[in-house]
Amino acid sequence: MIFPKIQTNRLAIKLKPAAERMVKRGHPWVFDEGIAKQNQAGKSGDLAIIFDNKKNKFLACGLYDPDSPIRIKIIQHHTAATINKDFFSIKITDAQTIRKPLLKTDTDSYRLIYGENDAFPGLIADVYADVLVIKLYSWIWLPYLNDIVESLVDTSKCRAVVLRLSRQLENNTVGLSDGQVIYGNLENEVVIFREHGLSFAANVVRGHKTGYFLDHRHNRKRIGELAKGKTLLDVFAYAGGFSVHALAGGATEVTSLDISRQALDMASQNAALNPHTGTHKTLVADAFESMENLIGEGRRFDIVVIDPPSFAKRAKEIEKALHSYKRLAGLGARLVRKGGILTLASCSSRINAEQFFDISEKGIASARHSYKLIEQTYHDIDHPITFPEGAYLKCGYWRM
Repeated sequence: MIFPKIQTNRLAIKLKPAAERMVKRGHPWVFDEGIAKQNQAGKSGDLAIIFDNKKNKFLACGLYDPDSPIRIKIIQHHTAATINKDFFSIKITDAQTIRKPLLKTDTDSYRLIYGENDAFPGLIADVYADVLVIKLYSWIWLPYLNDIVESLVDTSKCRAVVLRLSRQLENNTVGLSDGQVIYGNLENEVVIFREHGLSFAANVVRGHKTGYFLDHRHNRKRIGELAKGKTLLDVFAYAGGFSVHALAGGATEVTSLDISRQALDMASQNAALNPHTGTHKTLVADAFESMENLIGEGRRFDIVVIDPPSFAKRAKEIEKALHSYKRLAGLGARLVRKGGILTLASCSSRINAEQFFDISEKGIASARHSYKLIEQTYHDIDHPITFPEGAYLKCGYWRM
């Protein structure tokens, strides 16, 4: 698809002292209240050139977003650059270089572009085998998509590109739709891809996010390594990532628990894609209620994995989220056999790692179990972190 050519303007920006200090440290966001002076009104995708207050020299360049409180999203710090196809191509090549060690494994699914952390704020690009999925969270990229898509295809060697739009972009006047194929030919909206030697399916047109959750890849592999001869409960299983790795790793029985029947159908389909001898059970239920019921029934598992969705998308939800994490940790601990492993994860960026591990251990202790933290993990290699707010994933392994 050829995107419409959109004329962009160059805006001259001066920042208030606090905002300027943040940009000098390399932070990629400038909020609307951080702007002190602006030479003209800006539209989405305009180039915002930020100048130092004292010396009036180039400080950073970003894309102007009038529809967001994050008014300028930085794409270049400290050194001036010409923003053109070559500029984006170099950034994409740099991102691919970071991910090369992952691509040497039996894995053909990865996040090629991770938003701000790869200098593409508001843009995600995930690869599933030979299909590239681009997800947009802001219209700031519309004037540049022709160059960016071409560079992404050249770098990834994908044969098809699917565009996914965040909810706030779905109703638009530019003729784009969520799930639209914008390059090549997509033979099937369900794409089979490899993750550390195992096969999974992603619906790249209708699936959640870009079709799958790639971020827990190394933790799923780790569970597979621990699962031989074990029983496992996978809570908030979604499409069964942990369950499938456990089964392939030799688990004797795996129970996938999720409130969504559709998600568990995907988990069953993913399990069927891979050889295993263990029993795979699915349980459609609310996680908290079901865990209470399993405890009441006297059920115990060698490994319990609890990977909930984000509980704190807003600052006002933090306290409630911490309570939920503590409760889950206590329930999980009571479901683990003596000597077994409890794995707890959080994808809430507003809960930092120290808070998460602290509240998890308080929850485990509330179950009157002795425990030992044996491992902590964070982001995989294709989710690099370049600023504090970019970090969200943390996972702990405790032996009861």
